[in-house]
Amino acid sequence: MEKPRQIALRVLLRRGEGEAYLEDLLAEELDRSRVQGPDRGLVHEIACGVVRYQRTLDWLIDQRTDGRTQPPAILNLLRMGLYQLLWLDRVPPHAAVHETVEMTKAMNLGPASGFVNAVLRGVLRDLEAVRLRLQVIEETDPDIRFSHPKWLFKRWENRWGRPQALALLRWNNQPPPIFARANLLKGGADLLEAAWTQEGVRFERREFPWTSPTPVYALLEHPPLHSLKSFASGGFYIQDPSTLLAVATLDPQPGETVLDLCAAPGGKTTLIAQRMENRGRIIAQDSHRARLQRLRENCDRLGVSCVETSTRSGVSHPELSLVFDRILVDAPCSNTGVMRRRVDLRWRVSEGEISRLQQTQVDLLDDAAVQLKPGGTLVYSTCSLEPEENETVVKRFLATHSEFRCTQDTQLKPFEHGVDGAFVALLHRRHPSTSQNPH
Repeated sequence: MEKPRQIALRVLLRRGEGEAYLEDLLAEELDRSRVQGPDRGLVHEIACGVVRYQRTLDWLIDQRTDGRTQPPAILNLLRMGLYQLLWLDRVPPHAAVHETVEMTKAMNLGPASGFVNAVLRGVLRDLEAVRLRLQVIEETDPDIRFSHPKWLFKRWENRWGRPQALALLRWNNQPPPIFARANLLKGGADLLEAAWTQEGVRFERREFPWTSPTPVYALLEHPPLHSLKSFASGGFYIQDPSTLLAVATLDPQPGETVLDLCAAPGGKTTLIAQRMENRGRIIAQDSHRARLQRLRENCDRLGVSCVETSTRSGVSHPELSLVFDRILVDAPCSNTGVMRRRVDLRWRVSEGEISRLQQTQVDLLDDAAVQLKPGGTLVYSTCSLEPEENETVVKRFLATHSEFRCTQDTQLKPFEHGVDGAFVALLHRRHPSTSQNPH
């Protein structure tokens, strides 16, 4: 059986070769392997930790190698070894060095094993001095110390000030907790909590101003979630509390007709159905067929029966001839509010992408506007922290749709609210007889 570090290294090397996200590569490799329990956790910890602290690790490697470019395999072996020395307390330091050197030999990189050994043992000898140096650059170069692109840190620092920008960098480097919401279509909170207790799940109930009446839990310890009977039977859905804000703002009612314009994989869609007590009609639209299949599977598992799916894009559903009471536009975005969960996102996002996505977001709102009844409710949401994708999009939309007014907008900030970042705006369409005074 392969060792956890070998699997982690393969994940890191595959990441460097293609466009796949780290989370997908990890899931694929772990499903293929037979590692279980703590070993499975070690694979995840090393792979995610190396990517999370990639900039810091590469800075340290440059210090020790005079900035010489390293082949991908050697670079990732050094990253893994250094990460274990500096951030992984569960691995004894000498074991981290020994295992990394042995992996170098096992990969037929024998001549490089002495180099890897020398770099790691040098850091091990100077471990306290290295840690002190990291403390120094926390003040001078926090983007290096907390491993973020410099432009992104400066953007956040200019907007919120250094203390809050630093808090966000620290937040993004924390392993994310797992949250679950109870599926009230399959029973109440008491029933779910009793099932979890029997299944060996340790949990805490969490309250947020926008999550009531949906019970939300932090899962502290648990067996593999897909192995739980409570999961298979649809008792809960894994979902960060921040994502519940959009549905709470939408406030869907039983018997209404609702459009979820960018619905897959269905966390918000199935919560809308729960709040509608499975009574009414929800059209869940997404342009990706594979993702819509996941939505259908989630609906089946959770007992949602009022959802119809559609891959149609554009401004109308001619086969349905519907206008909607409420529409949710959960727009594609830069995802800067969920960097803690999307580990390699910080190395993929760019300032240009943030600006480019804005037009797509405005277009989605334009498409939604013509499908909403007079007096209806339109909610725009993202998991972005960037004003270009949030407030600016809403302003652009209102400038060309005088029949709408914005009555509420909320930005959830991780360092302030203790959840992933999210933005939600509530837009109402006036009845034709209503005064057209501008917003």
